[in-house]
Amino acid sequence: MIWNEKMECMSREDMKNCQSDRLKKLVQYVYERSPFYKNKLDQLGVSPRDIKSIEDIVKLPFTHKDDLRDNYPFGAFSKPVGQIAEIHISSGTTGNPTVVGYSKSDVELWSEVMSRSLCCAGAVPGDMIQVAYGYGLFTGGLGAHYGALNMGVTIIPCSSGQTKRQLKIMQDFKPRILACTPSYSLYMAEEAKELGMDPRDSSWKIGVFGAEPWSENMRQEIEKVWNMSATDIYGLSEIIGPGVAQECHLKRGLHLYSDVFYPEIINEQTNQPAKPGESGVLAVTTLTKEGMPLLRYRTRDIVSLSFEKCACGRTSPRISKIQGRTDDMIIVRGINVFPSQIEHVLLEIEETQPHYQLIVDRKPGGMDELEILVELKEEYFSDEVKKLQAIEHKIQKEIAATLSVEPKVHLVEPKTIARSEGKAKRVIDKRNL
Repeated sequence: MIWNEKMECMSREDMKNCQSDRLKKLVQYVYERSPFYKNKLDQLGVSPRDIKSIEDIVKLPFTHKDDLRDNYPFGAFSKPVGQIAEIHISSGTTGNPTVVGYSKSDVELWSEVMSRSLCCAGAVPGDMIQVAYGYGLFTGGLGAHYGALNMGVTIIPCSSGQTKRQLKIMQDFKPRILACTPSYSLYMAEEAKELGMDPRDSSWKIGVFGAEPWSENMRQEIEKVWNMSATDIYGLSEIIGPGVAQECHLKRGLHLYSDVFYPEIINEQTNQPAKPGESGVLAVTTLTKEGMPLLRYRTRDIVSLSFEKCACGRTSPRISKIQGRTDDMIIVRGINVFPSQIEHVLLEIEETQPHYQLIVDRKPGGMDELEILVELKEEYFSDEVKKLQAIEHKIQKEIAATLSVEPKVHLVEPKTIARSEGKAKRVIDKRNL
């Protein structure tokens, strides 16, 4: 089943015409309504009259995450706040977070692309979905919720956590679809086994997993332990949340809905479009959003792009799984973590030095674990275990409050962490993603 056959199976020529028409309208719209973009376009000497087709997109400026932070809270909106229906906030560094505004029609668009995504994964109207993504400022839970509501799928809005209750609900209500982070699905499998349950007997047959990078090996592990089809979903708050792209049952790349999200693959060194089939940074233009449309938003995610028609019938372009990022951000249990956030906290604690290292690993049960090595100042280093434990607890508490992820903190002696004359090696990721 294909949710929106007209758009998802459109010929490339017709799609280009659609994209060209929408891009022209978008540029006119932001030029008239967004001082932020009017200024950017004027600085480049570009006017809406210069945009005649989708090929002219290269004339437009890139948008970066820092642009959105610099215009905190509402400076990047193209509608007055009173006409914004919903606001979400993505993870920030030590500065301002990214604020995203949705008009009523944007929420409807979000519902539409999430319906396409759930359908792409294998959902049909009348199914039941257990949404174990977090609800609230994080877009995961509400995105899945809106899409399911739009396509007539019964929703169990569990949100994240309360694992034993999640498992009981699965046993009693028997939903066919599970939506959560891939690592949480493995953690639930571990908990199920401890409760004497066989995960392979669960009612979940389709998983819609995202919000963190995960490997093919992890997919195989999830599918084996739960006896389900595990599919990958992609999105980011700045663009719309989850629902930018989704794997079909064939799992040969994620179908990106290019009638509303125009993708470009950019060579990071040259800032020019990458060659066909070449990996690069994904830049996305939101062709139809109203509240906070974006031109050529640099996602920092490294992917490749294929325009080959999929055997499922869709002609929409497909992005690969994320191959890496161009910044030092890591994703732990669906939460964006920047080393600079850690540094900011440590600088506020008098006993510590701003020398630290983040170690990310994935436990056998599938949950991500963040360990932080922190150097103490010479005068605070002690042989008294209680004193050290008290400092560790203080650091852990402060970092958990900042990141919404509770790390393990391990204090080390001064000058223990290796120094570098170049960029410091702040992150060691052992997850083999």
